[in-house]
Amino acid sequence: MFNICVAQSGGPTAAINASLAGVYLQACSCSEINYIYGAINGINGVINDDMTELKRILISDYDTELLKKTPSTILGSCRFKLRKHTDDDTDYKAVTDTFLKHNIKMFFYIGGNDSMDTVMKLDGYFKEKGIDIKVIGVPKTIDNDVYETDHTPGFGSAAKYVATTMQEIIRDSRVYSIPSVTIVEIMGRDTGWLTASSCVLRSNGEPAPHLIYLPEAGFSAARFLDDVKKMQTRHMAVIIAVSEGITCDDENYTAGGFSSALTDAFGHKYLSGIGKYLEKIAAANLGCKVRSVELNVMQRCSSHIASLTDINESERIGRGAVNAAFNGESGVMMIFRRISNNPYRIEISTCDIKNTANRVRYFPKEWINNEQNKVTSDALNYFLPLIQGEPEIEFCNGIPVHFRLNQ
Repeated sequence: MFNICVAQSGGPTAAINASLAGVYLQACSCSEINYIYGAINGINGVINDDMTELKRILISDYDTELLKKTPSTILGSCRFKLRKHTDDDTDYKAVTDTFLKHNIKMFFYIGGNDSMDTVMKLDGYFKEKGIDIKVIGVPKTIDNDVYETDHTPGFGSAAKYVATTMQEIIRDSRVYSIPSVTIVEIMGRDTGWLTASSCVLRSNGEPAPHLIYLPEAGFSAARFLDDVKKMQTRHMAVIIAVSEGITCDDENYTAGGFSSALTDAFGHKYLSGIGKYLEKIAAANLGCKVRSVELNVMQRCSSHIASLTDINESERIGRGAVNAAFNGESGVMMIFRRISNNPYRIEISTCDIKNTANRVRYFPKEWINNEQNKVTSDALNYFLPLIQGEPEIEFCNGIPVHFRLNQ
């Protein structure tokens, strides 16, 4: 018999714990596996030998079911970039020591693009040193920007929250019979997947958001004002979805201090402020009521409006990771392949980690209209299946119940 380890990394989502539950439940069904360790705070927990035995905290079916519907990472997370082992192998030796000490033969890392870099580096190191430890990546991100997979666990729930919140903002904006402009800033560091997903409101006959701006499309402050003015001839309340990652051609955008200069361990900027900036220039040029709304971190962990499809698929891909390791695979990431939209069908497979680590999957430019201010019906058909269904949420004192590591 041997043991396994699982860890979570990167930003939280409403479904990352469902993938953890999938790994755990599938491992529990394997007679060859004894202990199932969870590393605290991602790869840092492995380096520091800070781990917990999951069977000690998930002691009943109720616990695992609650875990699936609990947002964020119960094991904690990190944004830690491993150096190349040829430059400094200190952390690699620490990881190896931890795994050998606990007889761990399989490691499952749940995370986004940057986490797959860790999977690739660890797998390469183990293979070079002849160490028999399987390393499998399980994708996760609300940005939906992980290469090779049709979509990422966590995205469907975030998209459902964005659309629901957008619809509520629309209702609010139409209370008064006066011209108004509402700008909703949505997460998306490099890509516009989440912002574009607001288009699903069209399926229920909602014309808003009337304008959608993505990083993949060119953006001009002057053209933005022209677009809004045109929409004002048709709509009293104009609703706009804008990705936090768009690049504004106005030199005052960065110089005015609206964009953060801070970066994480992987060199990614912490973004926010484009909505507030567009509010400022719209108010100065349109002569009407203008407001901006930044959805911020609420997009990531809103399990009360999660997608059941997302939760179920996240568990399935976690289970699939254990099966892949037992099939002898290592240095791979689990992926979804879409077979059809209607009926919606996907299959779970793997791809070489080298094909996805440190790569960004952009929103298709062919799904953006010629004016670069809306998305096409192809985008709508892609998004709709991912937000279907609602998990059954348990409440206590009127508040959703969450699983916590330290009860």
